[in-house]
Amino acid sequence: MALTLGDIAMTQDIDTLTPDNIVEFLGSIFDRRGNEEYLGEPVSMGEHMLQGATMAEQNDQPEEIIVGALLHDIGHFTSEFGMFTMDDDKDRYHEDAGAEVLERFFPTVIIDCVRYHVAAKRYLCATRPDYFKRLSQASVHSLNLQGGPMNEDEVVEFAKNPNLQKIIAVRYLDDAGKNPAMQTPGYWHFAPLVQRMVDAHCQHRS
Repeated sequence: MALTLGDIAMTQDIDTLTPDNIVEFLGSIFDRRGNEEYLGEPVSMGEHMLQGATMAEQNDQPEEIIVGALLHDIGHFTSEFGMFTMDDDKDRYHEDAGAEVLERFFPTVIIDCVRYHVAAKRYLCATRPDYFKRLSQASVHSLNLQGGPMNEDEVVEFAKNPNLQKIIAVRYLDDAGKNPAMQTPGYWHFAPLVQRMVDAHCQHRS
């Protein structure tokens, strides 16, 4: 079944999105729905993603990581499976929903950061023993729904991704972006960068 965006105020099918309207459309999601609860964390969903992007920018990380952090959880808004809650007993695959919305407009590295930020948590739990300690209660709950730490074969396969280090960088930003005292710029601060990514990708494909 094709993903739709019918659950948001500006009803728009994914097939109507273009390089000319995707950046504004994503901004409208932040504007209208960014204040929604983020899985029981002390920040909203919009604050969570903006914190990751801001930390990446402040630390002079590559632009792909800034945009990957900004958009990594966009699937929580676009997935027809709805929002994850602490009462869930199954995974809702927001990472795949977000990647499907973005994949026509952004380079593979950004799509990988979106699609595999959940897998990166499973990978890090399997390969870095101290990593689990940094997970919040909600993140531990979702980890259990997502399959728990990777097994040995999964670790070997995941490590083959050429964008592994950038995916992991976004994962760490994901884990850090839960500070209720942190101040960030809004989405529109990052919009010119997002548009540059879209323009460069679409020009490369044409």
